[in-house]
Amino acid sequence: MASAALRALPLALLTALAPVALPLPASLAQNGAAAAAASGSAAAGVLSRQSFVSAAVRRAGPAVVTIDTERTVLVPGQRSLGLPFMDPLLRQFFGLPSGGGSVPPSQRTERGQGSGFLYDPSGLLITNAHVVEGSTRVVVGLPDGRRAEGRVVGVDPVTDLAVVRLEGPGPWPVVGLGNSDALQVGDWVIAVGNPFGLDQTVTLGIVSSLNRNAAALGITDKRLALIQTDAAINPGNSGGPLLNADGEVVGINTLVRSGPGAGLGFAIPINRAHQIAQQLVSRGSVSHAMIGVGLEPVRNSSGLIAAGAQVRTVMPSGPAARAGLKPGDRITAVDGEAVTSPAQLTQLVERNGVGRPMAVRVERQGQSLTVQVTPVELSSLMRRS
Repeated sequence: MASAALRALPLALLTALAPVALPLPASLAQNGAAAAAASGSAAAGVLSRQSFVSAAVRRAGPAVVTIDTERTVLVPGQRSLGLPFMDPLLRQFFGLPSGGGSVPPSQRTERGQGSGFLYDPSGLLITNAHVVEGSTRVVVGLPDGRRAEGRVVGVDPVTDLAVVRLEGPGPWPVVGLGNSDALQVGDWVIAVGNPFGLDQTVTLGIVSSLNRNAAALGITDKRLALIQTDAAINPGNSGGPLLNADGEVVGINTLVRSGPGAGLGFAIPINRAHQIAQQLVSRGSVSHAMIGVGLEPVRNSSGLIAAGAQVRTVMPSGPAARAGLKPGDRITAVDGEAVTSPAQLTQLVERNGVGRPMAVRVERQGQSLTVQVTPVELSSLMRRS
């Protein structure tokens, strides 16, 4: 019955009930065509399998080097062991020198290894200070098989950075430097280095956090605001580059957290490292401004961290003490710029430099006051303490 009724419907009505193909906007039509083309390419097996990681490593890899070091270490002598080791037979049994006298001091050679990267075509490379500090010989291995003697230009233990110059005519490959200030949490990063002597090892991760204070990691003798990453950094990676997705250096791999919390890697931002390198090349040393205070985060009545930097200790006879700063003071601004944390205050002092007064605004027992503090060189302040 229903079929008969349908057959009786006028042709015009059946046409009206059929789907109508409407014209698409030009932009959607183009997108559809592109999607169809991509689908066709994928179906044809020509979908690119190229990784941005391999492209970045190809760009930077030729300038990432292995650094082999030698250090001469003095082994202290030993006093005579006395009885019963005066007996020649016992001394022979235990492998002790004959004669029963004291063992004189001796020297031995310690060997180490790290990573670095060439950033200047004249043969300059950056690495960590702890890789080359105290070395009597530095030999640099390039990925193309060349090996060259290196001369340490300068070392800055405070930021754990060093510059080495290759001895030889070159030419030397270089890697481009990126902008670490442009990094954001979640950005892809690539760690390249030579862990355990395994050349050109590459690991991938993201920026987990920025401006990690070294002191919060238990590193109290360094002045660093670090990039935190989950890209694997292992022994031997120290001094190697942390790359962005374009193959530019944005950090210098410096340490990995062991024990509880293992798997956290940290790198020195390249903008800071390049500033240090320039000073090492031009002067052989680095100037670090300091006002002589120990700092800790400010906490509100609920125990939550608030803006500012709390003065925990004041070094006697230091710039802060002479300006009248006291333990318990809350520093809220420097030269009109708000202080958000102890790490940022340290950066402001560094940026201000040695010998130039700065206006420090302080909250003390509910009152606000401004004092003039003139930073001094870190090394001179340490000599007084």
